[in-house]
Amino acid sequence: MPNTHPNPQIDLQQISTRNDQARHIVAGCASALPTLAVMWRHLEAALADAATLAAQVAPLSAELERTRLDRANLLAAMRATLAAHADGEADPLWYLRDELDAAAGVRAASRRPV
Repeated sequence: MPNTHPNPQIDLQQISTRNDQARHIVAGCASALPTLAVMWRHLEAALADAATLAAQVAPLSAELERTRLDRANLLAAMRATLAAHADGEADPLWYLRDELDAAAGVRAASRRPV
């Protein structure tokens, strides 16, 4: 199966690790060169923004992956329905109903409190 991740070159864990390392470097430099405090604060703020964005991207990426899988499953059900109709099956829409019921069950289960 091909990689379905929308941006396989983005590794949020690696980005987070590099961000932490950069923040430690900035803290060390700020201690060594306190006369540049304003510059260090700007760098720290930029690194904090990047960490915040990475934290927001993670759940969005997971949601996008789930949506792509749902779309692929529905497309497969549509194709199965068309093939069943072409083959003269008695209830070709069964494939769509089954996929829609399964998707609804998954959504309902994900909303239940743990």
